[in-house]
Amino acid sequence: MHPRSVARSLGSQLGSVACRYRSPLALRQTERRLALFATKWSAAGEAALAGPLARTPRMARLEAVLLLAREPLTTRKLALAAGLADGTEARTLMRKLNRVYDQAASPFRAEEVASGWQLLTRPKFSPWLRRIVQANVEVRLSPPALETLTVVAYQQPVMRAQIEAIRGVDCGEILRQLMERDLVRIMGRSEDLGRPYLYGTTKRFLQVYGLRGLEELPRAEILRSGFKSESTMADSQTSEFSAPSPNPEP
Repeated sequence: MHPRSVARSLGSQLGSVACRYRSPLALRQTERRLALFATKWSAAGEAALAGPLARTPRMARLEAVLLLAREPLTTRKLALAAGLADGTEARTLMRKLNRVYDQAASPFRAEEVASGWQLLTRPKFSPWLRRIVQANVEVRLSPPALETLTVVAYQQPVMRAQIEAIRGVDCGEILRQLMERDLVRIMGRSEDLGRPYLYGTTKRFLQVYGLRGLEELPRAEILRSGFKSESTMADSQTSEFSAPSPNPEP
């Protein structure tokens, strides 16, 4: 067969196909096929959504907000961001999300920390994660810095003179270092003579140590009362607490 005849034959075949699919009958048949496929696909999708890993639209919105949050958010803020009724609904949905994460053996879950909620990876993955974000995750403190931070955490709000009375050494430089690391902050001024600064821990302190609040400090009630008793005893024995510090406050 001549090449032109072959071309015309193929062209007529293609043309007939195009005409067939453009005809009203062909369009109705195609629409029925598409509708049947869509119905089957929708049914399969709904069956999947009804499984143990299902997420309702409200749960999905909350999960998206948690995924993008760079710091712990209160239930009220989560509810506002995800368009939920209130903080109670946000807390209820987070419990459901955590059940989904647990059933799916997810490497992360929603945890309550620093008076808020945040998606955090599970501890067993820390050896691998440290290889990537070691500088941002780990906070290494020297023994004197850790001792000073401990006194501040259990005694806050606390004056520098009270910290030094408990530790027995000057703490000005260490307090500066802790403030630079955003673990300690100035909470205000004391009413004592000279109005010295009062120190306390920060929100980052709670995040670093995975605490929901100061009440979760180990043996918080016993140790906080112990620090207060020791500070009161030292305060009654010396008057330097109420005098202005000869060194500038950090």
